[in-house]
Amino acid sequence: MSLSSKLSITDLKLSDERVLIRVDFNVPMDKELHITNPASSLNPEKRIVAALPTINYALDHGAKSVILMSHLGRPDGSVNPKYSLKPVATKLSELLKKDVHFLDDCVGEDVKKAVVAGKDGQVFLLENLRFHVEEEGKGKKGDEKIKADPQSVKSFREDLTALGTVYINDAFGTAHRAHSSMVGVQLPQRAAGFLMKKELEYFAKVLENPERPFLAILGGAKVADKIQLIDNMLDKVNTLIICGGMSFTFKKMLDNVEVTINVQPVRRRQ
Repeated sequence: MSLSSKLSITDLKLSDERVLIRVDFNVPMDKELHITNPASSLNPEKRIVAALPTINYALDHGAKSVILMSHLGRPDGSVNPKYSLKPVATKLSELLKKDVHFLDDCVGEDVKKAVVAGKDGQVFLLENLRFHVEEEGKGKKGDEKIKADPQSVKSFREDLTALGTVYINDAFGTAHRAHSSMVGVQLPQRAAGFLMKKELEYFAKVLENPERPFLAILGGAKVADKIQLIDNMLDKVNTLIICGGMSFTFKKMLDNVEVTINVQPVRRRQ
């Protein structure tokens, strides 16, 4: 199946549904918790504004309510006020010209009651998903790394699922992560939002029918995050350039170059 043929929000019935949307509101904030770059309508690629078409589409097509969930920063599985999404709710309300009801958690009975009672196109923004270790499956307690209990992860995913009747994924920037809000919401109706759809169509064009010669440049620090992508692209590209921090891993493996930073092991392709 082509990436561009994935089910999208326009394929679903939204009227009288609770539309649960995974967005990416991981925006920069200053020390006073003011959003430093919310963007404007003239710059639709910024994260809050980029979610507006999907949100407005759901509202315009009769959604009973819209429930938005996102992460912000890296609180490592515990509550940290500096990573609260409350300032985002204020900014989003301005952009939508509509009240946004901020809920101080993303799961729990109080959250479920509020969301289920929502009507007339109410918009809810849940608190930071990553305040719960079950979102990423791991976190920190002090200086100690911890892993989420599998049963707790299962319960967390079930609680998220119970919030909506339709699930829309519009968080392309987090699409490569198998986090609970990305892969654990098991609703019968699931589809991509407009931002996700646009990016998938772009990747389909580049990866499925590229112009030749096809040159790909990949950067970053973590080989583990990109090794599957690299492996998948080897048969598609004419040339692949590895740069950034992960290039040291390949230099060490291929040329036995001594480096002064920690490198991640990489398995040679058979």
